[in-house]
Amino acid sequence: MRILHTSDWHLGRAFHRVNMLGAQAGFIGHLVTTVRERGVDAVVVSGDVYDRAVPPLAAVELFDDALHRLADLGVPTVMISGNHDSARRLGVGAGLIGRAGIHLRTEASACGAPVMLSDAFGDIAFYGLPYLEPALVRDQFGVEKAGHETVLAAAMDRVRADLATRPPGTRSVVLAHAFVTGGEASDSERDITVGGVAAVPAGVFDGVDYAALGHLHGSQTITERVRYSGSPLPYSFSEAEHRKSMWLVDLGADGSIEAERVDCPVPRSLARIRGPLEELLADPGLTRHEEAWVEATLTDPVRPAEPMARLTERFPHTLSLVFDPERAPEDPDVSYARRLAGRSDQQIAEDFVAHVRGAGPDAREQAVLQDAFDAVRADEAVREVAR
Repeated sequence: MRILHTSDWHLGRAFHRVNMLGAQAGFIGHLVTTVRERGVDAVVVSGDVYDRAVPPLAAVELFDDALHRLADLGVPTVMISGNHDSARRLGVGAGLIGRAGIHLRTEASACGAPVMLSDAFGDIAFYGLPYLEPALVRDQFGVEKAGHETVLAAAMDRVRADLATRPPGTRSVVLAHAFVTGGEASDSERDITVGGVAAVPAGVFDGVDYAALGHLHGSQTITERVRYSGSPLPYSFSEAEHRKSMWLVDLGADGSIEAERVDCPVPRSLARIRGPLEELLADPGLTRHEEAWVEATLTDPVRPAEPMARLTERFPHTLSLVFDPERAPEDPDVSYARRLAGRSDQQIAEDFVAHVRGAGPDAREQAVLQDAFDAVRADEAVREVAR
């Protein structure tokens, strides 16, 4: 069976101030063309169909168009909800839509109930594991500790239990939306850390032939059988080096995997340039970036006059301007944002405690802070589901 693996469409999301709806529509067209021209037998979409729980109308209309075009192809499609989606909203009408061959899996309770498809060699069970917010599903899965690894492991136990009831030789594909150990994050993914831990080990997916992952925006191979497709479009400048693509996966009769990357159309390349303003304006080596979307970091010791206006004369698609004067780390003028860069909320809070009283929190206090951050995340998740 030939499977097209994609994820993280984020319909309705902008790139800085650029409306990406046209580029997202272009991707949907490319997806449909790929399915038709490359003989795809099934499409899997591993979450974050939308960018937020209540998407704008134009994004909903684009998703509706995608559903109709995929259904018209007669190629089965399996989709799960991600951490940006409202599972309840995305799943509305799932039973009816399923009759058209578009299978939406947004309920945690259905993790062990596969979509059964078949090819010339037998059955393939597609298990949809939507994003599992630990605080919301821990009781449903009967786990003591609300963590990503524990709830995902419990979901996979249900998958393996169901698979054990299937005829010998039944192959299996799991769709999941999670941060798997070994994956490389970018700036555009929403933090899903719980208890100080965001990642789960790839071994959670042992026992299935292919794990089609979503959440991380870079296309990545964790193992031969565990892969991220990445987002089809860039959503932050941290993705400047990404090659945006989908996975075309051939699942053999014996469960073997052959995977090929299919490039996605990107409206404009991304470039990060850094240096004093005058050097950026004069450097001939930057000519290749003149039509790119640009993030410029200026290192001038004193902020130059009208930097954006001057930059856009050479780089008309400059979208982000950052000031980062080159100073020694101990310089008191080093920016607050620079001091906080790359630090988690927990680390910032612990640093604040140390600053106020002269000593950092002990182990018990660290646990209290972590519980507080987890409680806030859980409350936000509950309120988003209820919207």
